Amino acid sequence: MRPGSRRVAFIVFDGVTMLDVSGPCEVLHQAGRLAPPYELVLVSPDGGPVTTSAGLALTGTVPAAEAGGSHTLIIAGGDRLAQQPIEHGLLDATRALAERAERVASVCTGAFVLAELGLLDERRATTHWRHAEALARRYPRTRVEPDAIHIRDGRYVTSAGISAGIDLALALVEEDHGPDVARAVARELVVFMQRPGGQSQFSTALATPPARGDLLRSLIADVLADPGTDHSLPAMAARAAVSPRHLSRLFRAELGTTPARWLERVRLHRAQQLLLDGHSVTSAARISGLGSDETLRRAFARHLGITPSAYRTRFGTTGPPGGPRNHDRPDPDPGLLD
Repeated sequence: MRPGSRRVAFIVFDGVTMLDVSGPCEVLHQAGRLAPPYELVLVSPDGGPVTTSAGLALTGTVPAAEAGGSHTLIIAGGDRLAQQPIEHGLLDATRALAERAERVASVCTGAFVLAELGLLDERRATTHWRHAEALARRYPRTRVEPDAIHIRDGRYVTSAGISAGIDLALALVEEDHGPDVARAVARELVVFMQRPGGQSQFSTALATPPARGDLLRSLIADVLADPGTDHSLPAMAARAAVSPRHLSRLFRAELGTTPARWLERVRLHRAQQLLLDGHSVTSAARISGLGSDETLRRAFARHLGITPSAYRTRFGTTGPPGGPRNHDRPDPDPGLLD
């Protein structure tokens, strides 16, 4: 191991999801250009080539028995871990390596391996939303939080599916080298470092079904165009030429929520963008329509588990150094118009 470096072992296996490995690996590799480098090693139960779920091979994996110790162990995911019994070789390899690691992480369904070994008993954990129910049912002693992007409980860190492995790796880099290095890596990879671990796996656009009727679609377009104006229930009902009660029924029937709850999420999303673009907390509260610093703080705490100031500090510098920031970020929740 090179002086100052940290050894990170990835456990891989036939059927592993490639992005669960390549995404975190690239984050850690890029971090090594700005801080003491990570030493990355691919480990499999028996060594040799491993075939990913995409049919491509990862070559040169080290047998678990010869892998030695590592600072961080990351168990990659693959759908079969949630769908089939996990073979003893993979479990034995993980157990042996986890015993010697200071930090143990999983990407997506890699959490099933940790849970099968009992390492997540009485701990908070997450996985891909599609497999969260199966994880909770199969391992009732694990406290599954299905909507989180990544969760740390003690020395164990679990993350949601696929691209959340990149969020996980950025969080590990931030823990090891500070937020400036993590933000620089996010810029280099052209990803937005804006997702705290407790944030929902879904944006408002993905979490809310699209409106079916023209009336609600038109109203939604008006709100998204300018979330900060008067969008009280009476004001929206007047624009739609329906009663407030009827508008509430439409929201419940077509979007499965209330106008007030939907509007708060839209405004919160807008406030997040404003903070990332360098606006003050007060300015973000006013422009987004949330109104006051206190209202903004409560919304952030309720939905994201972080304060607005801390959110801006940790995730705000995502543009190229010296240039405009976040110009590639989409407008709030365009998916609601689909």
